[in-house]
Amino acid sequence: MSYVDEVLERVIAKNPAEPEFHQAVKEVLESLRPVIEANEDKYRKEALLERLTEPDRQFKFRVPWVDDKGQVQVNTGYRVQFNNSIGPYKGGLRLHPSVNLGIIKFLGFEQIFKNSLTGLPIGGGKGGSDFDPKGKSDREVMAFCQSFMTELCKYIGADTDVPAGDIGTGAREIGYMFGQYKKIRSVYEGVLTGKGLSYGGSLARTEATGYGLLYLTEEMLKCNGHEMKDKVVCISGSGNVAIYATQKAQQLGAKVVTVSDSTGWVYDPEGIDVALLKEVKEVKRARLTEYAAARPSAQYHEGRGVWSVKCDIALPCATQNELLLEDAKELVANGCIAVAEGANMPTTLEATEYLQQNKVLFAPGKAANAGGVATSALEMSQNSERLSWTFEEVDSKLKNIMVNIFHNLDDAAKRYGKEGDYVTGANIAGFEKVADAMIAQGVI
Repeated sequence: MSYVDEVLERVIAKNPAEPEFHQAVKEVLESLRPVIEANEDKYRKEALLERLTEPDRQFKFRVPWVDDKGQVQVNTGYRVQFNNSIGPYKGGLRLHPSVNLGIIKFLGFEQIFKNSLTGLPIGGGKGGSDFDPKGKSDREVMAFCQSFMTELCKYIGADTDVPAGDIGTGAREIGYMFGQYKKIRSVYEGVLTGKGLSYGGSLARTEATGYGLLYLTEEMLKCNGHEMKDKVVCISGSGNVAIYATQKAQQLGAKVVTVSDSTGWVYDPEGIDVALLKEVKEVKRARLTEYAAARPSAQYHEGRGVWSVKCDIALPCATQNELLLEDAKELVANGCIAVAEGANMPTTLEATEYLQQNKVLFAPGKAANAGGVATSALEMSQNSERLSWTFEEVDSKLKNIMVNIFHNLDDAAKRYGKEGDYVTGANIAGFEKVADAMIAQGVI
């Protein structure tokens, strides 16, 4: 049995009932086969893959808080510190009812390679809770965040582990968590990113993941003889990533015709009105039914269906495993030329393979959505220097990082005879740097 197969078998046996984690490890290790086989004896002796797939440490803790009725509620908090061979652990905090240890491990494992691809000195980690901020008052959210940080603060720090926002964790939640960390630890440091501009946040951080997605997609298209101008784009999701991906796509001359949320989706043939979408989602925190009600050209549909709309480019920006094999078949049948992942692993393995087999350009999330963590690392730099850069400075650095990520994964794919396979290229480019650092630092 090959070394890759041995490790895959071991990961599944040691981590039962964690299908998302199994999926992430399988996707990475399968695409790393050319590199592993070229160095099999060395990597096996070093137990490199076993060390890579086992987190450095993982924390699970109780989060009690009191709701507005005086009732005590109890949630579970998680933080997985996966690999810090190239820098302090870095990764978001997801607040969503679906959160469990397996999902946090999948996200943390992906984060190792995503962070490596940015070229910045940050390792991989992830955390969160099964708490749902939707429908909660500001006071309830504050009560949860303060309780959550009371435990989490023991394990994080500006040079140790720097969490950030993610699904359910926006500027409000980061603010409450930062305040509690500062109060308990009595230090003012850049321990969280995604902070408000008045207390250490970075300009362009809000836009970064969506903008970065488009910068990489634009470069991928350009290097394959296409351009963004006049392309029809389908986007899923209506959170931070989807909103700013829509905005940047339209700035680049494309027309975005769909967005979605957990209950349904909107098709707007005249192009999504970004200002209205922001009003509905960021100000009112309402459902897309309100967007459709305020926009005569928009059609609201319940359930799934974004990928049934004819488009040139598809950008899944919602959550994991949202683009299924049947969706990939519809995209191909409708003439889609490119898919770039704005969320973490939103495309199933079967759908990814089908898109690649049918010559659809495919940019995996660990590369395409790395703009958020890249700008978080830029926020860390500004905090360390006690400086604030202009929006234009941060945006320019972000664009350069995303363009470089594409060329690094493109070059890695070509070196191993996998030209055009950007999944393999991204995994190899991210892995090589981490593997070199791990071996150089000894068995730890």
